[in-house]
Amino acid sequence: MKNTTENTHFCKLCGLACCSKQKLLAHLLVHSNKQNSLCDECGKIFTKRSSLVQHYRIHTNERPYACEVCSKAFASRSELNVHIRAHTKEKPYVCEVCSKRFSQIANLKTHFLIHTKEKPFVCEECGKIFFNRSSLVRHSRIHTKEKPYVCEVCSKGFSDPRNLMTHFRVHTKEKPYACGECGKIFTKRSSLVRHYRIHKNERPYACEVCSKAFVSRSELNVHIRAHTREKPYVCEVCSKQFSERANLRRHLRIHTKEKPYVCEVCSKAFSHNDSLKTHFRSHTKEKPYVCEVCSKAFSDPRNLKMHFRIHTKEKRYACEVCSKAFTLKITLKRHLLIHTKEKPYVCEVCGKAFSHNDSLKTHFRSHTKEKPYVCEVCSKQFIERATLRRHLRIHTKEKPYVCEVCGKAFSRNYSLKTHFRSHTKEKPYVCEVCSKAFSSPENLKTHFRIHTKEKPYACEVCSKAFTQKINLKRHLLIHTIEKPYVCEVCSKAFTQKINLKRHLLIHTK
Repeated sequence: MKNTTENTHFCKLCGLACCSKQKLLAHLLVHSNKQNSLCDECGKIFTKRSSLVQHYRIHTNERPYACEVCSKAFASRSELNVHIRAHTKEKPYVCEVCSKRFSQIANLKTHFLIHTKEKPFVCEECGKIFFNRSSLVRHSRIHTKEKPYVCEVCSKGFSDPRNLMTHFRVHTKEKPYACGECGKIFTKRSSLVRHYRIHKNERPYACEVCSKAFVSRSELNVHIRAHTREKPYVCEVCSKQFSERANLRRHLRIHTKEKPYVCEVCSKAFSHNDSLKTHFRSHTKEKPYVCEVCSKAFSDPRNLKMHFRIHTKEKRYACEVCSKAFTLKITLKRHLLIHTKEKPYVCEVCGKAFSHNDSLKTHFRSHTKEKPYVCEVCSKQFIERATLRRHLRIHTKEKPYVCEVCGKAFSRNYSLKTHFRSHTKEKPYVCEVCSKAFSSPENLKTHFRIHTKEKPYACEVCSKAFTQKINLKRHLLIHTIEKPYVCEVCSKAFTQKINLKRHLLIHTK
């Protein structure tokens, strides 16, 4: 005989044994004074027995209604009916005001509140009002810090089941929403909706202060903080404040040293996905951002934005100490270290300190002898990218920096500034020992070796030392017997240009 104990369901209130779960649920109504249905698992009360039956399947994980198209299962027939409309694209519920259609009546009811301006659900903590109860429930978790929805893969918690569903696509790499115009795919429908407005050039959210319009309300909210100076997101480690939550998240990786975005080509890791995308273009040589004025192309939109200020002459970042203006905020920050004399970046090898981390990285290559930037024309190698760029102008003969006084052109902006002082007679670099002034810091540095007796440039052949590299180069011609400077009149050759100039005076007499 079959054991029926396993199939017997007992009432926890009176001990009555029922042969099925449904009969037990029906019996429970006897104990309810209000003729309501009470869930004996979680205590939730329902006005209809059918609602309790559906709810109870949450605890039993029972889903008897399956979709014939995709086999997805549901706890109730009504949920299945709503789901089927995802396949049929049916939207039977129409708004009487704007004719917008919906697949669920609940969504229509919520939408209708937009027209009536009614927000009946109020948060008791902060007074914020909402169109529907579910939004209020989700919002209340901000105050309670409750995150009941946990990712099975990485254990990250969420206050909203939809956010968990979206997050899970990080692990599955699923991007189910595709743009019909350009084919770009997204993990969230809302991201696709915002993106599509780029194609339609639609910007429905306008700032009341400056009238600037945005694709999404979230972008408008962030922009408004530029006017209010509000920075509601605070770093718990260093107390730095941010106007956007995304910026706080990125900032936190400075403390955690987390670099989750890895290049598939060279395995270099980055803390931001944008940085990885920009870096990847160094492999593909892609430069999709083009200047409308001079057609120069860039791999990063920020570099294009900064470059464009060359044409507009815009220098929005001014130093409060000396009023010098800069096109970039980062350049202003570096400049300020001149006034503070701060040098926080110290070389582990020789102890030399620097104002900027980039300067330390460049300096460190003098110890490692690393020269990662190679000229494609002559294969000469350089420690810095900027030095390579300047060097390339030797091959291209490009001299973009022109003196406004005499028209002389230079390949470097720095050389133009130094030259311009020959017109202004300005000599801002003064020797601390003898007070002699110079128009460039290099000349001061070379001069200072007279006092220190330093001769850092030594000949490898005879060990003779010099204060300047140019003097060493001239000296080396003695050993090579090379005479590159030839007189066009009599073909006599010289090791130094100055000797050729002196010689030419013989022919001019």
